[in-house]
Amino acid sequence: MRPLDRVGSLKLKLGLVIVAAVLVTVAVTELGRRAGWPTPVVAVIAVAAALAMVQVLAHGMTFPLRQMSRAVAQLAAGERHDPVVATSHDEVGDLARAFNAMAEEIAQTDRLRRDLVANVSHELRTPVAALRAGLENLADGVEDADPATLQRLVRQTERLQALVEALLDLSRLESGVVDLDVRTHRVRDLVDEAVELVTATAGPPGAADVAIAVDPPELVLAGDERRLVQVLVNLLVNARTHAPPGSDVEVAARLDDGEVLLTVTDRGPGIAAGDAEHVFERFSRSPASSAMPDGGTGLGLAITRWIVALHGGRIRVDTDHLDGCRMEVRLPDDPLSSPRPARPVESR
Repeated sequence: MRPLDRVGSLKLKLGLVIVAAVLVTVAVTELGRRAGWPTPVVAVIAVAAALAMVQVLAHGMTFPLRQMSRAVAQLAAGERHDPVVATSHDEVGDLARAFNAMAEEIAQTDRLRRDLVANVSHELRTPVAALRAGLENLADGVEDADPATLQRLVRQTERLQALVEALLDLSRLESGVVDLDVRTHRVRDLVDEAVELVTATAGPPGAADVAIAVDPPELVLAGDERRLVQVLVNLLVNARTHAPPGSDVEVAARLDDGEVLLTVTDRGPGIAAGDAEHVFERFSRSPASSAMPDGGTGLGLAITRWIVALHGGRIRVDTDHLDGCRMEVRLPDDPLSSPRPARPVESR
């Protein structure tokens, strides 16, 4: 029973409790006087009635506080707990609603932590197992230490190194300890450097060529050179991985509504509209990536989103592009003129 839930102020509630106690005392006293009860008996009954009234009203007022106390103990013990009832409209109700939001955030963080551990373990298991099997075969003489065998082992160590570097990068970006060395750069120079880094690697069999279109050619962009190149490299690697053999991956840049618009387009299977909201999440991969034997770690796009957000920009999947996949990155001319959120809100 919580009759004071609709009262919007804790001070007003306390005042109503005092008034109710006084009214009960006066009513019992008057009733006892008319009935001719002895004064001591009237006093005892009046005090008891007033205390009962205060107990009923105060119980509803403090009920959320008792619930929060139990919930805190359960949270500290790592146990699940029911949400705190937050039907009152006063400060205690506000506190209960804030507590519920905090508890949900803690639960979400704990779920993300468990998922992260599980995903990292899964991603580490494959290259570690391949390395161990290859080294055991070499040690037992089952395979010769020929260049092809050693190169296969090197690829597994490179995969491990890429995962570790991606995790460290993501940790630095999420903690907000990354300082941007903001300077003005020609967009064509950034694109050329990214393309050179991507095409220098062997890539998948029949890897797609990269076509570049920057309009106007003298287009400039202010930002951290290394991080901007990292964004382009991540997008180009994804596009090149999923592009059909013999097709082109197109990277383009132009001014659009006062922003620099970067696009990377491939002719691969594309990303469904329902998946476009999730591919930027950590360890999230599209169905096409999951079906590939080496579809990446699922961290590249998450890191890309953080870098773009640190530059005050936005990134998304162009779901209107039906022939393959087109990724769009919009960046301001001066990233320091736009707020850099601690947590990017733009998701894909």
